[in-house]
Amino acid sequence: MSEINNSTPWPEYPRPQFKRDSFFNLNGQWKLTVNQFDKIIYDGNITVPFPPESDLSGVKLTPSNDNILTYEKKFILPENFNKGKVLLHFGACDQETRVSINGDYIGENVGGYLPFSFDITDYINDYENLITVDVVDTLDQALPYGKQRFKRGGMWYTPISGIWQTVWLESVPENHVESIQVTTTVDTAVISVKGGIDEKKLILLNADNEETKEFDFSGSSIKITLNNPENWTPENPKLYYFKLISGQDTVESYFALRTISIDHGEKHPRLLLNGKPYFFHGLLDQGYFQDGIFLPASPQGFLNDIKAMKALGFNTLRKHIKIEPELFYYYCDREGMAVFQDFVNNGKYSFLIDTALPTIGLKKGITHKATPWRAAMFESTANDTVELLYNHPSVVYYTIFNEGWGQYEPQRIYEKMKSLDPSRIWDTTSGWFNNSESDVISEHVYFKKLKIKADKKNRKPLILSEFGGYACKIKGHLFNEKKDYGYKFFDTPEKLQEALSNLYLKEVLPLIEKEGLSATILTQVSDVEDEINGLLTYDREVCKVDKKAMNDIAEKLIKACK
Repeated sequence: MSEINNSTPWPEYPRPQFKRDSFFNLNGQWKLTVNQFDKIIYDGNITVPFPPESDLSGVKLTPSNDNILTYEKKFILPENFNKGKVLLHFGACDQETRVSINGDYIGENVGGYLPFSFDITDYINDYENLITVDVVDTLDQALPYGKQRFKRGGMWYTPISGIWQTVWLESVPENHVESIQVTTTVDTAVISVKGGIDEKKLILLNADNEETKEFDFSGSSIKITLNNPENWTPENPKLYYFKLISGQDTVESYFALRTISIDHGEKHPRLLLNGKPYFFHGLLDQGYFQDGIFLPASPQGFLNDIKAMKALGFNTLRKHIKIEPELFYYYCDREGMAVFQDFVNNGKYSFLIDTALPTIGLKKGITHKATPWRAAMFESTANDTVELLYNHPSVVYYTIFNEGWGQYEPQRIYEKMKSLDPSRIWDTTSGWFNNSESDVISEHVYFKKLKIKADKKNRKPLILSEFGGYACKIKGHLFNEKKDYGYKFFDTPEKLQEALSNLYLKEVLPLIEKEGLSATILTQVSDVEDEINGLLTYDREVCKVDKKAMNDIAEKLIKACK
């Protein structure tokens, strides 16, 4: 098991793009009571923010849809902490959450992947306070659930419940900044501010190793043009850090000068980064960890994955139907790792309709229906995801529906999402059922040769958004000794590497030259439970591939795109 900070796990500030000096971390030991059918099945401590199903939580609870989780935590505010308002923040809690302070109901939240907060100013004391958090997680498929399933196995994983991200307090003045949105080009940044004072605001910008530049403005936005701009790329992840001062409130943030667009040129339509053709050489990233399930032992686990994949020559991660803590996206921004972000699926899954038939080529005309409640939950989560990640330069591409999982009204959803954020690439139907409007042609190919074609009629970039799935079992580093899952099996890492080299150089490389292939997403970063098709083992202790060989592949792919 990885080592954690037992006094305060995950002590890092959880919101790097909207940072204040007010931060009181509530992670660590909480009391947890779990009821099942009016019977207490657990009554003890839990280490927050790890989900109770995980080893790192100290609980190792058996997943169940009839558990009622009650968390309790006592706290005393630090002296001089209160600046006017006290806000209680949850990074994420799965799935239906009700919060009380000192016995008084504060509010509730439905959904398991996004942050939420409450103003608790009127409910706290100067002395000891008690937070109570009641959580029910039935794994309701009307709500986004991702890869969670009670009957885990194969490509479905152990579900989690309850608190699984940092819980924390901050204090703000009565008149405070509520949010910042930054929209950039290759040389300008428009900073839009919600909340704060109406009169003079001040931006203190660190740019190009020069002295801090000051920009004052009133109203809700300011446009800043930079001299000698330095554009963000995975090879040169330049970030511009700034402070926003509005009255008594100060917020730290950053932006990057980066655009993502499409060239519908005469030869092949391609993705452009900062106006130039760019090949996104990526991996599927599930975001699961052996000891913490939804979380690594510390944020360093995210950083280690990002750096490990960059060391193998990759420049992109497709975050697969999971939304991570904001620290993950900050590390991608800072280290230079492009992110293709999936929305989190809801609705029932059919192996026959959503996987088997499309795999053999039946990819036309299939969609599902959504109840008003399911549609509302999917779309509200989608909207909030876009709002949450809007300022992160690493996020260049969104996937709305993956392989038809819960797919409904794709044309309407595409139009809605594209209008919400026209600055990103939108992949409406990743894999198959490409019968609706989308910015790209997105194909998944397993079990057969890569014989995909560009869309010469509609002039859309060609994306190989999943392929490979090559599996290699590393003894002593397995989640399940008796069962394994993958799409093609190899006895040794050497044979795995040989197969991957052949796949990339003999099948992928020609597609870049002949069909204008713009991006590839290999399955996947790491093994996950029964799945052993990762480049890393599930415990992250073994890399199965050769660093030099993988970098040679990356060099050839990227060169072919230029």
